[in-house]
Amino acid sequence: MRKFFPCLLLCLLSVPTFLTADTVVEEIIARVNNQIITRTEYQRSREQLKQEAQQQDPANANKTYSEREKDVLRDLIDQQLLLEKGKDLGITADTELIKKLDEMRKEMKLESMDDLEKAAQSQGISFEDFKLNMRNQIITQQVIGREVGQRMTIPKEEIQKFYDEHKSEMEQPEQIRVSEILVSTEKKGDADTSDDSQRLAAAEAKAKDLLAQIRKGTSFEDAAKKNSDGPTAAQGGDLGGFKRGTLAKELEDKTFAMKAGEVSDIIRTKQGFVILKVAEHHNAGVPPLSEIEGRIQDAIYMRKLQPALRAYLQKLREEAYIDIKTGYVDTGASPNQTKPIETLAKDATAKQLKKKKKFGVF
Repeated sequence: MRKFFPCLLLCLLSVPTFLTADTVVEEIIARVNNQIITRTEYQRSREQLKQEAQQQDPANANKTYSEREKDVLRDLIDQQLLLEKGKDLGITADTELIKKLDEMRKEMKLESMDDLEKAAQSQGISFEDFKLNMRNQIITQQVIGREVGQRMTIPKEEIQKFYDEHKSEMEQPEQIRVSEILVSTEKKGDADTSDDSQRLAAAEAKAKDLLAQIRKGTSFEDAAKKNSDGPTAAQGGDLGGFKRGTLAKELEDKTFAMKAGEVSDIIRTKQGFVILKVAEHHNAGVPPLSEIEGRIQDAIYMRKLQPALRAYLQKLREEAYIDIKTGYVDTGASPNQTKPIETLAKDATAKQLKKKKKFGVF
């Protein structure tokens, strides 16, 4: 049976169109320096936007699409400008691309990169185009981070002001973050010939030994990774966060009475013997600024990033040659952009015609 990989199909929508010798005349709708944007690329981006709107909020998909569709050409021009800037800065994204592809391979539970390539091909996706699209995404993100993000400053006074003005939004219930070590008492396959009492005694002895090691200073996380039979062993036993009312009463009574960093005594459960650690314990109410300063900084950063990015992209437009076909609009255009010069347009077209087979001119 053919497997379905939606993440690969989503990436396919963003892959630029490459024409064959038999392709009908392609329509150019914009030129950005010596690069072009075709009507096919424009329509492909519109289709991607439509699918994203449907996935994110099906009930309001049409409204979301109609609000954002006007910016499709702007976004394509943005990408061309950022990619060109990345080239000027010497950003290749080679290492990051390999890392991202490997993360995707693991997420899809594939054995090798060859398997990832086959998975792409099974969805009708050119693996080279897929990698190119991913590389372009990495490059644009790095350019934004270097040219915009790193130049933004968030003073302490601004963080304090945000905290004071948004306290009501920061109230949280009492909650804890818990890690566990489980020593199972279940039979371990047919090769396990021990009776119930032997397994129980061995498991209890192991749990007591682990607890003693932790009390003497052994890292709880390391002990969990090496010895826990629980499903979160690889994560150091981390079970995540819990609010009151989400745990069994016996466990809630024990864990919510513990302080951050405290380790429980051995607890007998149906699965075996459990040792718990409360990694974090947050009281109900507004957390102190020291606990959430990083989150506030991120919130302010994201609030500032979009206008700063738009200002940066307008500056790039002012330094670029951009020509747009009548009937199409760049909603990100700068009022200070120079008017396109026809001779430059012809030069740009000539360079591109060497790379793409057939294009309609405007």
